[in-house]
Amino acid sequence: MKFGIAISDRLAAASLRLGAAIHILFLMSLVTAIVLVTGDTRADTPRCKGKDITAELAKNDPAKLAQVRAEAKKAPNGKGLLWKIEKNGSPPSYLFGTMHMTDPRVLELPAEAQAALDVSRRVAIETTDVLDQKTMTAAMLHRPDLMMFTDGSTLGEYLTPDDAKVVEEALKERGIPPASVQKMKPWMLISLVSLPACELARKSTGAPVLDVTLAAEAQSKGKVLLGLESVTEQLSAMASLPMELHIRGLVDTLKLGDRIDDVIETMIVLYKSGDTGMFWPLFHAAIPSQDGDESAYAKFDEAIVKARNRLMAERAVPIIEKGRAFIAVGALHLPGDEGLVELLRDAGYRVTAVE
Repeated sequence: MKFGIAISDRLAAASLRLGAAIHILFLMSLVTAIVLVTGDTRADTPRCKGKDITAELAKNDPAKLAQVRAEAKKAPNGKGLLWKIEKNGSPPSYLFGTMHMTDPRVLELPAEAQAALDVSRRVAIETTDVLDQKTMTAAMLHRPDLMMFTDGSTLGEYLTPDDAKVVEEALKERGIPPASVQKMKPWMLISLVSLPACELARKSTGAPVLDVTLAAEAQSKGKVLLGLESVTEQLSAMASLPMELHIRGLVDTLKLGDRIDDVIETMIVLYKSGDTGMFWPLFHAAIPSQDGDESAYAKFDEAIVKARNRLMAERAVPIIEKGRAFIAVGALHLPGDEGLVELLRDAGYRVTAVE
């Protein structure tokens, strides 16, 4: 059985669009967006139901998987979560790729990453604002336009009649009254509906994402804790993108229904194996694309990844210069010609993967 047929039963390829995967991929690189999602209030934690797309490929179309892996190898620094940073004999620092999830598999640090964290004196995460509810609240009150329509418009005004029907039906299936989110920017709504029920349930009980766990451990051991961005900067990055991209992403994401679980499960599997360079090649190969997908990806990539990479690299350098730093950012920021690994090399550091 070919992959395109096998996967259609579960992913419904006719409705699964690359635009949804693009939005999910980049929303997962914003710890602020993930932390802002409060989830439901159920006491039980549903079983995670996602299936690994790479496993489907390996079984039904190994040639396609080989093609994906070959494409991923072209991405510089696309393998590995932990990187040693060295310069002029100073004590080494480390760069570690995180995933902004509460999944127990994600929270379990590799032994070498734990060792690097233990010897560090300074720990930097994307933003420390997520650790302080007052700071988060102040940021939202200061710039409500980043998350809500504040000009009198509503979400419905940006939807075609067909898209409005898709959104209304999908929200009702999730127990979300459509009227309650009419003032919510589409990218915020995507962050609410793009996480599996098991992840939302864990979050509703107060389970922290990996970045928050690392920050808590750093503070408990008396390490200096620093942030590379502000919550406003992260929210502004997503809000800066054209509204039509977000609307399309919202509709495509809602069409996924429970199939979103497969996308998230696949990302976790790739993360645990350190295959950070495979995220985009896999989804690009496995999910049907539409006109404009490549352009949408380029816009997201620049605003949500590359521009933030440059900013985080600039702010990480003074921290690294002091030695024994542990820099923890979303794994999507590591690979590529303009990824943090390459940018730190450009800044004069020797950066090598820790096997």
